[in-house]
Amino acid sequence: MEFAEEVGESSSPPRSYYGSANNDVIRNDVYNRLIENGNEEAISNPDFFDLLEAHFNRLPTSYGLDINMEKVEDVLLHQKLLASAKDPDNQPVFHIRFLENFCTRDDDFEGEQILSALPASFLDDSVNNGVLLSNDRNSGGDYETFSKLEDLNLEVRKNSNDVNKEISLEDFALREEASLLPIHEIIFSTLDKPKLLSQLSALLSDAGLNIREAHVFSTTDGYSLDVFVFDGWHSEDTEGLYNIMRKAIAESEGSWSGSSRSQSILEEAIAAQRNSEDWEIDWRLLKIGEKIAAGSCGDLYRGVYLCEDVAVKVLKSEHLNNSLQAEFEQEIAILRQVQHDNVVRFIGACTKLPHLYIVTEYMPRGSLYEYLHENHSALKLPQLLKFAIDICKGMEYLHQKNVIHRDLKTANLLMHTSNVVKVADFGVARFQNNGGVMTAETGTYRWMAPEVINHQPYDQKADVFSFAIVLWELVTAKVPYDNMTPLQAALGVRQGLRPELPINAHPKILSLMQRCWEAIPSKRPSFSEIRSEMEALQQEVNDARDAAPNGS
Repeated sequence: MEFAEEVGESSSPPRSYYGSANNDVIRNDVYNRLIENGNEEAISNPDFFDLLEAHFNRLPTSYGLDINMEKVEDVLLHQKLLASAKDPDNQPVFHIRFLENFCTRDDDFEGEQILSALPASFLDDSVNNGVLLSNDRNSGGDYETFSKLEDLNLEVRKNSNDVNKEISLEDFALREEASLLPIHEIIFSTLDKPKLLSQLSALLSDAGLNIREAHVFSTTDGYSLDVFVFDGWHSEDTEGLYNIMRKAIAESEGSWSGSSRSQSILEEAIAAQRNSEDWEIDWRLLKIGEKIAAGSCGDLYRGVYLCEDVAVKVLKSEHLNNSLQAEFEQEIAILRQVQHDNVVRFIGACTKLPHLYIVTEYMPRGSLYEYLHENHSALKLPQLLKFAIDICKGMEYLHQKNVIHRDLKTANLLMHTSNVVKVADFGVARFQNNGGVMTAETGTYRWMAPEVINHQPYDQKADVFSFAIVLWELVTAKVPYDNMTPLQAALGVRQGLRPELPINAHPKILSLMQRCWEAIPSKRPSFSEIRSEMEALQQEVNDARDAAPNGS
C-alpha cells in the first residue's frame, strides 16, 4: 500500500548540522521545531509530545542521528507510515517522493567509477546503521560524485560553479536539460523479518531502479522503517512509479515471509563486514555523532557501526606526524591483542588516510572520574570494592599480556550500564618485552609514579602506583592534590609527597593504598596480589552484612 503525502524534501540529514546521539535531546528539538513551524498537529493535539516520545523510544539511537532538523515534518511521515503498517492488509506500506534533479556532466566527471557494493563516490561518513549503498549499473562516466544527500540541492550547487562561462545561455540550458538525473526516495514500513532488506532492495532492482543510499531501522516492537534513495526513474512525476511498485508487491505477495533471491549487494556488504575477522573497518560503514571528549591530538565521538553504538577516536589530521602515526598504530596493535570483561572492547579501526579512527564499544555511563566528581560523594565500601576489583582484574590481565598502560586514572576507567568498570584509552600504552627498559615521561602528573617523573627506568609497577591514586579517589571522591597545579604535584611526588590519608577509611584499604604508592617500585604489590586482598575484604564485608540484623 502506498502512502500519499506531499513532502518534497529528503529525510536524509545534513551531517554538519546534528551530531547528538541522544534521542531525548533530538526528540525535544523536533518537538520545538514543529511548534515554531506552526504545525497544526503539534499545537492542537494535547497528546502529541507523548506520541512523539513513544515514536523515538521504539527506534534505535541511529534514527535520531539521521533526522534532518530543517525538515522535521519527516518525523510525522515516519510516524504515519509505521502506524499504517500495523494493518496486515496494508503491508508493506510505502511512500515515494521526488527529491532533486541531480546534475551530471560527461566532460568533467572527476569521481572514480566504482561498481562495488560501497563505492568511493559516497564520501559521507555519517552512514545510517552502517550503510550507504550505491550499485550504479549504468555509471560509465555519466554522473558526478556527491558527498552527501544535501549536495543534490541545486539551489546550493548552482552558485558554486562558474565554469564554462563562454558557453552561450542557450547551449548551457540545453546541456543542463540533457544531463539532469531525477533522484527519488521511497520509504517502506512493514513487519520486520529475516531477509527483508534483501527483498526490498531486490524489489527496487527488479524495477530497474539504482539504489544510491539505504537507511535501515528496526523498531523495538518488530517493525521496519527502510529509506532508499535511488535514480533510474525518468521523470519527476511519481504516479507511474507508484503503479510499478504496487504491481511488483502484488506479484510477490506471499513471499514476504522470506525471500528465495540471493542476498542483495547491500546485505552482502553488511554481512561480510559483520563476519569478517579483519579489524580494518570501511569508514563508510561508520556513522559519527556527537563529540564526547576532546584531546590534543584526537577527539572521541559517539557513533554507530553496524547497528551498534560505538565510541570513535578520531585522530586529528592537522596534527599528524610520524610520532603520532606510530602511537596510533601502537594503540591498535595493543587493542587487537587484548580481550577481557574489564578492558574496553576493540571493534576495529580505519587506518587509511585521511580517515584515522579507532572504534571501541560505547560505555554509556561515562568515566569513573565523572561519576565520582560530579556526585561529590564518597562510595560506600561494597561499591568501592566492586569498582576496585574490576580495575584490578583488567590491569592484571593487561600485565599478563605484557602491556603497561602508563596512564591509569579515573578518566580512563569507563562504566557500562551494569556499573562494570573497564580500562580504556591505550594511547600511550606499550608492550614491555622481557628485559625492556622504559624511561619516557608519559601519563598524567597527578597519577604518575615518581620513577616516571624522574625519567628513571620503570616497568608495570608504575601502573600500580597510579592505581593507588585511583583507590584514594574512590575513597575520597576528590581530585588528588586539588590545591596544587599538576606540575607542583609532580615535584612534590618526586620528593615523597602523597595524598593525605583519608579518615574513616577501612584500615585494610589504607594499608593497601600505602603499599601501592611506595617510592621503591619493587615494594609495591602486583595486581594479582591486590585483587586477592580486595576479594578477601569483599568477602569479609559480605559476611558481616549477612550476619547483621535484617542484613544491613
